[in-house]
Amino acid sequence: MRIVVVGGVAGGMSCAARARRLDESAEIVVLERGANVSFANCGLPYFVGGEIEDESSLLVQTPEMLRASLNLDVRTGHDVVGVDADAQTLVVRTSAGEERIGYDALVLAPGARAVRPDISGIDSPRVRTLRSVEDAVHLRAHLEAGVRRAVVLGAGFIGVEAAEALALQGVETTLIQLADQVLTPVDTEFGWLAAEELRRLGVDVRTGVAAEAILAGEDADVITLSDGTEVSAELVVLSIGVRPDTAVFEAAGVACERGAMIVDEHGRTSVPRVWAVGDAVLSQDPVTGVRRPVALAGPANRAGRLVADAILRPEGARPMPAPLGTAVVRVGRLTVALTGASRASLSRSGIDFRTISLHPNQHAGYFPGAVPVHLNVHFSEEDGRILGAQACGTDGVDKRIDVLATALREGMSVDDLIDLDLAYSPPYGQAKDPVNLAGMLGANVLDGTMRLWDAQDLDLVRETSLVLDVRRDTEVAEGMIPEALHIPHTQLRERLGEVRLAAAGRPVRVLCASGVRSAIAHRILAQSGFDSASLSGGMTTLRMVLADREDQVLTRPRPARDV
Repeated sequence: MRIVVVGGVAGGMSCAARARRLDESAEIVVLERGANVSFANCGLPYFVGGEIEDESSLLVQTPEMLRASLNLDVRTGHDVVGVDADAQTLVVRTSAGEERIGYDALVLAPGARAVRPDISGIDSPRVRTLRSVEDAVHLRAHLEAGVRRAVVLGAGFIGVEAAEALALQGVETTLIQLADQVLTPVDTEFGWLAAEELRRLGVDVRTGVAAEAILAGEDADVITLSDGTEVSAELVVLSIGVRPDTAVFEAAGVACERGAMIVDEHGRTSVPRVWAVGDAVLSQDPVTGVRRPVALAGPANRAGRLVADAILRPEGARPMPAPLGTAVVRVGRLTVALTGASRASLSRSGIDFRTISLHPNQHAGYFPGAVPVHLNVHFSEEDGRILGAQACGTDGVDKRIDVLATALREGMSVDDLIDLDLAYSPPYGQAKDPVNLAGMLGANVLDGTMRLWDAQDLDLVRETSLVLDVRRDTEVAEGMIPEALHIPHTQLRERLGEVRLAAAGRPVRVLCASGVRSAIAHRILAQSGFDSASLSGGMTTLRMVLADREDQVLTRPRPARDV
């Protein structure tokens, strides 16, 4: 059998390697358009930033290594420009001309191309993407040549990583984002934290604006923005998104949806003897049902392996699970991670859900170095099933998201998190891990022990309810909601009459710093006959949601005493 794989890197090379392990007799040919068939594309920004010093470190495998270890026929510089599905042949363009290559099984892993906006000047030689080793080498060479001003267009994961890398090299960097926040897959409060960290690194973050034109100059290009401002740059990194690179295969009859190839649970396309994996494949979100490609290395690697099984061991091949979109990104000192659906994607899908926000320490508070993990968990109002989770902080973030991604994959309910038996020692966690605490809070919400109100609803709450602030005087002095009643939680039982008088029949909405003390206050109020709810995530979450509006919304009264 001859298996031809079009495209290397994650999905293609994973498939080819697995196929060889399953069948020593198969002829396996890998056709790669570029110069490198197996490289660490996720490491490219860190090479640009100098943390990965040697270009060779980005090359995971070379054609020579793959031939020696796996007997793979890897051909770089081979661009597939046509497919004859009836004859089971490919038309391939090389430096020597065109040739035809036949196949018994064809695996398509073409990946995606960077989106290039239709604006004047986009073809300037100073504009570069960050999709290949050649791109990374080009950018680093410019930095070493003395580039001091750069613009990054697009603040997705690659754009943010590129901006961080440039800033760490001392480059005056401007990050331009059309959306209202950086990292649009994450909840708004964590996008704001990421933007603030980029600003701490010296990046000029501009959201809600678009590049309208690029004017080439002798020493620098000038980028005109939709708000009328201009930014000068000696280097422009284009990172506004990708689209599946499938035109050739769609023309050959492979069914596509919005450019992404449609496959079944074993990676089969609509064309016989043709499979597909990776960034160019359509996936259905297991939570929202939205159909979209998922451009992540982990799902592509796993899918490549399963497609090889489907080709060579079809009777026992496992189906490919829909990817959850679990991802993590470093932004300066911060780590931002997510799995499953976000608040925005759930709202767009019309799914009834609740969000709990909490800010526990990543390890025991009495052990040096304790810092908070900011955590959001979204779950179904109907049955408590976990729908998504996000986390942000300087330590312990990836560990918690990986646990929550596993729980989400297994269809667990939020209250099931209580029972997870997670490793504990003071330097590593808490006896009640942040994941367990999320389960406890979620369980309280599901059974009615806890009622929550959300920071996003602040304006409505101020109109209809009494806001009760149960923090200490010194905390209130740093900012509080206007017209809120302030009673420290330790005094609440003795001052319920004041609450009743101030509420005048209205609901009472309680807040503290992170939600712990307001939960205690809520239970006191609820058992005293009040219509009460506690602010999810407390003032910590509220400040993130308010973002740049904080000074406009909060007041800072002088404290009378500290309790």
